[in-house]
Amino acid sequence: MSRTREGIVAPGLFEPSAFTGFGPSRFRPVNTPSTGHGIRGRTQPKLLEGVKSHAPKRPGVYAMLDPRGRVVYVGKAKCLRVRLMSYFRTKSRDPKAGRILRHTRTLVWEHAADEFAALLRELELIRRFRPRFNVLGQPGPRRQVYLVLGKSPAPCAYLTREPTGKELAAYGPVLSRGRAQESVRRLNDWFQLRDCPSTQAMAFADQKPLFPDERGAGCLRYELGTCLGPCGGLCTRKDYGDAVRAAKAFLDGRDKSPLVELEARMKEASAALRFEQALAIRDRLLALKWVDDRLTFLRTARRGRSFVYPLAGPDGTTVWYLIHRGEVRAAVREPHDAASRVEAMKLIDDVFADRGPAARSDDRYVDSVLLVAAWFRVRPQEKAKVFTRSAAAARCQA
Repeated sequence: MSRTREGIVAPGLFEPSAFTGFGPSRFRPVNTPSTGHGIRGRTQPKLLEGVKSHAPKRPGVYAMLDPRGRVVYVGKAKCLRVRLMSYFRTKSRDPKAGRILRHTRTLVWEHAADEFAALLRELELIRRFRPRFNVLGQPGPRRQVYLVLGKSPAPCAYLTREPTGKELAAYGPVLSRGRAQESVRRLNDWFQLRDCPSTQAMAFADQKPLFPDERGAGCLRYELGTCLGPCGGLCTRKDYGDAVRAAKAFLDGRDKSPLVELEARMKEASAALRFEQALAIRDRLLALKWVDDRLTFLRTARRGRSFVYPLAGPDGTTVWYLIHRGEVRAAVREPHDAASRVEAMKLIDDVFADRGPAARSDDRYVDSVLLVAAWFRVRPQEKAKVFTRSAAAARCQA
């Protein structure tokens, strides 16, 4: 068994492509070094011995490495020692913990300033390493997906894990893939957008082919009234573009009329005792309302939640988390002298003015928006601690 510090892994311990350290973090206060530790053992008793000897009673993140040095699981802990010891309690541990441990030959961990920092760092490391038991393992967290409008020349709604930036619009992330798939299907049906593969040729009615031929819709959705039929020359490019713009207005939150219309139809069918029809309309309404609720939450979080969140760690050190548009953009230790006040003020200006390295307009990386919202929802008393940018500036100038 071996133990290393700072770099976590000693040179030559693993293959070049294996784990070589947790790497940088934008959630660690400026100029705060990473403190990493690692233990290695071929058997579970050896790993347990290392945990008993070296695991600290403080917040942090940890990773499980397989025999080839690859990260198979990343977790966070309010108390690293207690969390890691729980993996070795065969009678009370979760079955998944036992499976992870059977694949583990090395345990590595890194201290965090507090539990909030550990949560943020865990999220960052899962995105970085894509560990087997975090992303693909069962049970495990559901994958995040994005709802996008794209695929020229006839855009439609579909899901993707990684938007390319070439789409007409991208929304999310959303966490429930099954519900998201149903919502996409209902969106395309309501706005009469295609859902066929990209290999399907499109031919709008206002296009004039060199050699005219008889074309028809490629599926039954045109006959059912849930698609405009751009593949069969059954609509003009303008008509289809109007439908895409209407879908975008709904997803942007600018037009709620589909929800209003569906609810009116459902009530009308129910009043007329057409209960089967009312149930079918209800299913459409719930699918569209599900996606509208989630996108509304994300829009609200990004636009309205900008503040400084001070949090004292177990060692008494207070860290200021700079949260802009619902997302943690940076962290800095609470200033205590002239130099640290200048440093903190510069970072605050960069974050809240959307300039410098802290600014980011990429809509794909909004995982911490969800984490921040969940943190304050579970701990509503923490809201009393936050203060504004101007209050932070005043403290820096004191």
